[in-house]
Amino acid sequence: MAGMNFGRVDESNNVYVTDGGVERLVGQYPNVPAEEALAFFTRKFDDLEAQVRILEQRVAAGITDAKNLKTTHEHLVAECAEPKAVGDLASLRNRLEALSGPIAETSEKAKAEREEAIAKALVEKEAIAAKAEQIVSNLGGINWKKSAAEMTTLFENWQRIQKEGPKVPKAQTDPIWKRFSQARAKFEAGRRQYFSSVDSKFKEAKQAKTELVKRAEALVGRGAEAAADYRKLQDEWKSAGRAGKFEDGLWAAFRAAGDAIFAAKKEQDAELAASHAENLTAKLELLNQAEAIKLDDLKEAKRQMSDIQAKWVGIGHVPKNEVRNVEGRLRAVEAKIADAEKQEWMRSDPAAKARSNSLVTQLEAVIADLEADLKKTTDAKKKASIQEQIKARTALLEAAKNAVD
Repeated sequence: MAGMNFGRVDESNNVYVTDGGVERLVGQYPNVPAEEALAFFTRKFDDLEAQVRILEQRVAAGITDAKNLKTTHEHLVAECAEPKAVGDLASLRNRLEALSGPIAETSEKAKAEREEAIAKALVEKEAIAAKAEQIVSNLGGINWKKSAAEMTTLFENWQRIQKEGPKVPKAQTDPIWKRFSQARAKFEAGRRQYFSSVDSKFKEAKQAKTELVKRAEALVGRGAEAAADYRKLQDEWKSAGRAGKFEDGLWAAFRAAGDAIFAAKKEQDAELAASHAENLTAKLELLNQAEAIKLDDLKEAKRQMSDIQAKWVGIGHVPKNEVRNVEGRLRAVEAKIADAEKQEWMRSDPAAKARSNSLVTQLEAVIADLEADLKKTTDAKKKASIQEQIKARTALLEAAKNAVD
């Protein structure tokens, strides 16, 4: 038995262990053979040795739970001081002593990692608080829906750090939490105030748009004639603001009234379009007649034009895109007749004839002088200029002679 090398049993079944060259009583196991009494305390040693061996294995495996390792080590050191066990206690103490350094290193490493984790957690919490403060720095121009989602995410991240991260000393985390909490409180107060204001505006818009729906529905009975008035109501609708959850229902009713009005307007426009097309055909026929009028007999030409103008007025409107064309063609015929009448008057007027005769005489004299100058000059450039003057005055002379005739 291994324990016999480190202990003995006396005649009273007292069990002793030799520890550091000194014999020490560890206990008594009466009424059993000495071997059994010694084995009992040897098993206690084996239990201690097993615990030391497990601790050695955990350290060798790189277990990072420094606190647990240190606690277990300290417990075993205390247990092995004067254990009630029989065995090589000095060996156990030496093995425990050999573990002190690695466990201390693990503890220091764990401490450094914990401090690093704490520093990281503080940086993350600082970023969360700073972001929350940034969100509430300008509540006047905030997007409440987007910002509410951001604030929720920030709070969830804070909770995650609290749950999954290291335990941060209150003295370090509380000031940051206070900033974050104040920013959240400011945000919630601003949001309540904003939506209270929005609800008030929704109520005003609902009232205004309900009235607009009534006015629009009252126009339906007037049919196409109400189109312009309905368009004015549309402008009022746009400036009335949104009516919240009532917006869609009110808009459906308002639009239904407009659809009825514009359907009548569309029908009326179709009828007008057909009528205007017929009018265009009639006016084109009159234009053909007008443009075919002969000017040999001005009195007859004016009579025919007068008949055409009377019919023209009675026909009515044509499509807008054709107005300029047909009116232009009619004005051209009227101008042609008026010009012919003017020419006729000039030919028959004695004063006009006298003026024309005087002009003919003057032009002939000027042309004669120019022709004389042309014969005298030898300069090519000057000749070309005189020839141009002769040509222009000759044209005027022909026109003056025609007026006299």
